[in-house]
Amino acid sequence: MATSVRATSGGSPPPAAQPPAPGTGSRKQWPSGRGGLRSTLYRLDLKAVPYVFLAPFFLTFAAFGLFPLIYTGWLSLHRVELGGSAQWKGLENYTSLAGSEFFWNALANTFTIGVISTVPQLLMALGLAHLLNYKLRGRGFFRVAVLAPYATSIAAATLVFAQLFNTDYGLINTALGWAGFEPVAWESSKWPAQIAISVIVTWRWTGYNALIYLAAMQAVPQDLYEAAALDGASRWRQFLSVTIPSIRPTILFTVIVSTIGATQLFGEPMLFGGSVGISGGSGNQFQTLSLLMYEKGWVTGALGQASAIAWVMLLILLLIGGLQALISRSNRNRSRGRGRTRNRNRTRNRVGRMRTKAGS
Repeated sequence: MATSVRATSGGSPPPAAQPPAPGTGSRKQWPSGRGGLRSTLYRLDLKAVPYVFLAPFFLTFAAFGLFPLIYTGWLSLHRVELGGSAQWKGLENYTSLAGSEFFWNALANTFTIGVISTVPQLLMALGLAHLLNYKLRGRGFFRVAVLAPYATSIAAATLVFAQLFNTDYGLINTALGWAGFEPVAWESSKWPAQIAISVIVTWRWTGYNALIYLAAMQAVPQDLYEAAALDGASRWRQFLSVTIPSIRPTILFTVIVSTIGATQLFGEPMLFGGSVGISGGSGNQFQTLSLLMYEKGWVTGALGQASAIAWVMLLILLLIGGLQALISRSNRNRSRGRGRTRNRNRTRNRVGRMRTKAGS
């Protein structure tokens, strides 16, 4: 009804209702009341409807995002057992984390698994996107095919890779035996287990990041490549000097997102470890912060300590976001400085040419 009122008003508010003349009857007062209603509906349509459209998002965020965040912060300051009452402990949960070797082991595992999974993943995604950016036959099929691992569920992918990396009958150890190497204990050793988990993560997310890079590469102006080709630049030089600088913001975005994902790594190590997956292996060799938080909260029942770990993870993510903001600002300032220098040089050259013409 409000939309029809706005359409008939032609984008301008309807005229205000005229006060009824003294001595007129009730039938003559009806137009003025109708005009007032239309004016009220118009004001509601103009001012209140945008908030009505935005309200579902904010209500959902408050229920499932803001409230759990605040409640977890409150729990981290208490000693809470499953089914018990909360007892105020202040920062005791955080200080106990600082002295816990399990916490530092989980933090180190999260960092190492994140590095050995994120770096190869993004490098391969970059090369894959560069290949898909060429005019290949059937490139539409290849662009869809690289997204297939991302569409595969974590459970299915991890179970397949767990069979491949099985110490006794896995295909990887069989291939290593054919090459003359000793079998590798992929599950019980620290670095082999972390490498196996990193392979799963890399396999799932490489195609996804490749499509993001491909979209950024297609936005690079072709004039830059043509100018580089006229200067004799090879394909590799064009990739290093044109493509990489042009998609630098996208690369920074994927680095940040992949780092956040590595910080929250949970499904792959838990399913890879099988019955000891929650503890990150028999010796906690691949236990991440997410696994430690789950173990504290739902295995030992210490919800206060689990909430403290969750807030530490949140602070780490905020730190990563702050670094991203600083790097983005530095890149923008550097680009502006280069632009000002380029304009200054152009102006100086133009003035020099004018003086030369005037002297001749």
